[in-house]
Parts: sequence; structure tokens; C-alpha cells
Amino acid sequence: MDNIKHSHVEVKGLKLHVAEIGTGEKVVVFLHGFPEIWYTWRYQMIAVANAGYRAIAFDFRGYGLSDHPAEPEKATLMDLVDEIKDLLDSLGITKAVLIGKDFGAIPAYLVAAVHPEKVASVITLGIPFMLPGPSAVQNHLLPKGFYITRWQEPGRAEADFGRFDVKSVIRNIYILFSRSEVPVAGDDQEIMDLFNPSIPLPPWFSEEDLEAYASLYENSGFRFALQVPYRSLTVENGLTDPKVNVPALLIMGEKDYCLKFPGMEEYIRTGTVKHFVPDLETIYIPEGSHFVHEQFPEKVNNLIIEFLDKQSI
Repeated sequence: MDNIKHSHVEVKGLKLHVAEIGTGEKVVVFLHGFPEIWYTWRYQMIAVANAGYRAIAFDFRGYGLSDHPAEPEKATLMDLVDEIKDLLDSLGITKAVLIGKDFGAIPAYLVAAVHPEKVASVITLGIPFMLPGPSAVQNHLLPKGFYITRWQEPGRAEADFGRFDVKSVIRNIYILFSRSEVPVAGDDQEIMDLFNPSIPLPPWFSEEDLEAYASLYENSGFRFALQVPYRSLTVENGLTDPKVNVPALLIMGEKDYCLKFPGMEEYIRTGTVKHFVPDLETIYIPEGSHFVHEQFPEKVNNLIIEFLDKQSI
């Protein structure tokens, strides 16, 4: 971890916090989800650098140590597509592998679709190709206490989270999202009420890890995170039948609650997802949760490096 270098890179007027390790000519860029941050990739960055690649992870705008945009409530996932492409340009990187986790998977695939010249291949964890828009997640097929439905309602998550300190919010979400069940609150509950304080952190997530996450979210807060991805997930993206034509790998934990989203498992297992990503390989990790890369880092690292070594960047 001490060898990871930190800097700020200006991209379209915003200073983005960038973490980097390794000096290889081939570049791998890691894209975090929520409630994650650059730090979520600590194990993968070091492994990829040791395998001869240049590993970069950054905090998306509005997250961690990166600047907030002037009008966060107008932001969409497509802004992150532009941000990734512009960051590569700012760093003088002509082509990279993109690795996205959780909502970070969405712009990873879309950069490959919209700017194919910039992307050598794509790896995602927990989320397959998804197109932002009204049918991205079919909330209406889940109970009204579904966490995404709750967090899409302006002000509701802010009031819910505001009852706790930032560290407690991150702890609660990490524990809830580590389960195999979709987080759903009852009519008289908020999402934070689902947390049972007697349940410890997962064994693969230390108090030190929690402190690292909390310190970064204490800096940024949750304002932008609630907008992107949650409140902008249904915004039309302007793309018609995009295709990702580079090699792609999807790593899914079989205990990942996202597999229980309506239609999700069928979409992946039947190969319907290959309509958008024809050259897709899917690998399941039997006991893997939504945080499979932190839960089983060696296993995930090996899968990533095996895939990278097969590609020509």
C-alpha cells in the first residue's frame, strides 16, 4: 500500500483524486461502485502492478477526494463515461483495460461502446452490461421498500443517513450488501433500520478498512453518490443498441444479491447479455458476495491477471 502514489489530475475543470502503482506500458483503470472508493481496489491494484501492469484507480467526481461538480443534481452516468475518457486523455493514455465494480461497471461498458479506440478490454464484477434508462432496474417488480427505490426519492436517504455518523452508514451498508438477499425495508422502516448492531463486519473487512472508507466519505458526503448512480439511473442515455466489441469478463459471486434483481440471473445465464457484449466470458465464484474482490482477493486477482495476459493492449 505504501507504494501506491496519490495525485490530483484536472479533468474538465475538476480535480480528480488518482491512485496509481506500477510502471508497465499496459494500463488497467479501476472504477469503483458504492459505497466504495478507490481503496476498494487495493488488493487488485497491487496484484496487477506486480504482474507488470500500470494500475490506476480514481475517485469519481463527487466521491472521496475528488472535486464535486457545480450542479450535482444534474449529473448522470453518462458524465462518468466522458470523465473516464477525458482522464485517459489527460494522463496521455491511448488505450486501457477498464475494470468496474457495482455501478462502475456501467460506464466501463459504455466507454467501450462509445469510445472503442480507448478500450482494450473490459472486466466487471457484480453487474453485467446495463443501459441507463427507465427500464435499467425494474423497481416496480420489487417491494416499494427496495433500497434503490428508497434512495431515488429526493431527501429520503439524506434523512435516513443523517441519523448516523458517516462511519456507521458505511458499516451498515457493507453488512447489508454482503448478504445474498436484496435489501428491502418495511413500510415503517428506512434502509438504515435494517441494520442489526449485533452483526459484526464481514471477516474480510477490517475496522481499518472501514476507517479508510469513512474518512474518504466524510470528505465528500453522499450528495453526489445518491445522484450518480441512483437518481440518474433512469435518465435516458441517448444510445441506441450500443455494442461492446472488445473482449469482456464478468465475475459474479453466486451469493451476490444483485442476481436476485428481476430478470438479472436469466439475463446473464441465458447469454442474453451477449447481444450487447458478444465476446463475453462469465465466471461464477460459488460463495462470492457483492464484494467478491475484497472477500476473495487472491481468486479474483488470478482471474483478472489470467484474462489480462490473454489480451493484447
